[in-house]
Amino acid sequence: MADLRNNFVGIKSPNPFWLASAPPTDKAYNVERAFKAGWGGVVWKTLGEEGPPVVNVNGPRYGAIWGADRRLLGLNNIELITDRDLFTNLREMKQVKMNWPDRALIASIMVPCEEESWKAILPLVEETGADGIELNFGCPHGMSERGMGSAVGQVPEYIEMVVRWCKQYTRMPVITKLTPNITDIRKPARAAKAGGTDAVSLINTINSIVSVDLDNFAPNPTVGGKGSHGGYCGPAVKPIALNMVAEIARDPETYGLPISGIGGITTWRDAAEFLALGAGNVQVCTAAMTYGFKIVQEMISGLSDWMDEKGHRNLDDIVGRAVPNVSDWQYLNLNYIAKAKIDQDACIKCGRCYIACEDTSHQAITNMVDGVRHFEVMDEECVGCNLCVSVCPVENCITMEALPAGSLDKRTGKTVDPNYANWTTHPNNPMARQAAE
Repeated sequence: MADLRNNFVGIKSPNPFWLASAPPTDKAYNVERAFKAGWGGVVWKTLGEEGPPVVNVNGPRYGAIWGADRRLLGLNNIELITDRDLFTNLREMKQVKMNWPDRALIASIMVPCEEESWKAILPLVEETGADGIELNFGCPHGMSERGMGSAVGQVPEYIEMVVRWCKQYTRMPVITKLTPNITDIRKPARAAKAGGTDAVSLINTINSIVSVDLDNFAPNPTVGGKGSHGGYCGPAVKPIALNMVAEIARDPETYGLPISGIGGITTWRDAAEFLALGAGNVQVCTAAMTYGFKIVQEMISGLSDWMDEKGHRNLDDIVGRAVPNVSDWQYLNLNYIAKAKIDQDACIKCGRCYIACEDTSHQAITNMVDGVRHFEVMDEECVGCNLCVSVCPVENCITMEALPAGSLDKRTGKTVDPNYANWTTHPNNPMARQAAE
């Protein structure tokens, strides 16, 4: 059996699946249920400073984007940090950690960007026995208007400053949670590293309005006739999260910085992809809110079975394995050539591939042969774009097949050379230099 035990910046858990800081981790009742279901750790919902508690809206807090089958693709939320008293949360965290010493318990924190505020809360959190803290620099709504959350995460100088305070005033590992609402994710990651962070976590939610109620002309979710921008999460954000994780993992200035991957993780395969792109573990929220805490059991068994099948003994065999194959466009092999092939036995003659190629691509698919409805790729016109594969409703009916080395492409007249401009050894590639060192 594959070993799924996780050691993330010294924080140990029986598996790499943590619940992210969010409504599912707002109280001891939820967290206890999560641990019983099998989650390896939780990041407790974000704590604020001592004083009057945050007040959340009591109307709708979530807006959704669904697929054609009503499957949840994206969730927008306008909920703020915990609206429960700080000391109630701290007391419950301490008890949960005593009850579950083998599970990771991380405290997410968001207080004003003032040294005294951080200095005051850190000893209180440390006394709970929490395994680490996560600095919430990502929340894009509500708290950001108060100078916290993404308002800090969008300013690298502030990130570095707060991380330095936290490293000065606590012994606990510091994980810096980054906002995706920024042009270049590498800059806040570099700032966090410069401040001494032990790790980064990403992505937090994406600033969004998911829809507009066309009866009262207000954004959803609508509260008393008004709406606000919120944070977008769920399966739809996974591609954005994967890219940002990879950018940090392959940046020479943050190379080796531990990453906790977040963003649309719903299955074991999603988790494996984050791990392959450099994440040391993963955090999940929307999937648990959609399917319940027991979804982690499918994630655990699925990841374990796949690792056994592929011969991966532990998580170290996976983490970062895909990073060397993430290339800048300029290093891609322009002499690599692939063509689409249609399995005629699997084809249901729907014509989607033909319409997509004929109307919007390269007119490389026939729709008739000898007066009979028939779809076939013309190699001399196919550019290998993969559009037909993407729109085909039958899995594996259309596949991309690489031309063998030395063969001639009928369309371009190029000879296939699979080793041309191999980016992993290209002298101008900074990651190649990093790997060599």
